[in-house]
Amino acid sequence: MIPFFFRNRNDSFKSKLFDEIGFYDVFISDLQQCKQEAIIESPYITASRMELLYPGLKDLLRKKVKIHIITRDPVEHEEFYRHQATNEILTCHEMGINTVMLRGYHHRKLAIIDRKILWEGSLNILSQSRSMEIMRRIEGKEWAEEMFRFTGLGRLI
Repeated sequence: MIPFFFRNRNDSFKSKLFDEIGFYDVFISDLQQCKQEAIIESPYITASRMELLYPGLKDLLRKKVKIHIITRDPVEHEEFYRHQATNEILTCHEMGINTVMLRGYHHRKLAIIDRKILWEGSLNILSQSRSMEIMRRIEGKEWAEEMFRFTGLGRLI
């Protein structure tokens, strides 16, 4: 099998880097434009960050957009984060968001919007608060689909 990075590409690589300050405005804008599916993979989930994201997620649900959140099982968190994560996961589930909890030191941070926009980097999308981070926004169906296949997200959602 040829590694992913050696394969020929049909689409051009259109990307832009964001830090923790500029990320959320653009990410929320992408969510507002979402028509079919939003996948967010973030190992941590906190009440303060979800408070910012819930209005947009509720709008997506009203538009019948499928939302999938993949996060670390709260049993793997320290007590303070365990309670927050459990509460936020229950809230998401009650809202109608598909929530998947993984064990085994899950640590990926990415989002795929309508299988045509890929966000990847170091920022915990559902919990970031003070740390310095980077995220790359990549446009292109082929790039988003490649990440979807490479990470095996189809088995999870």
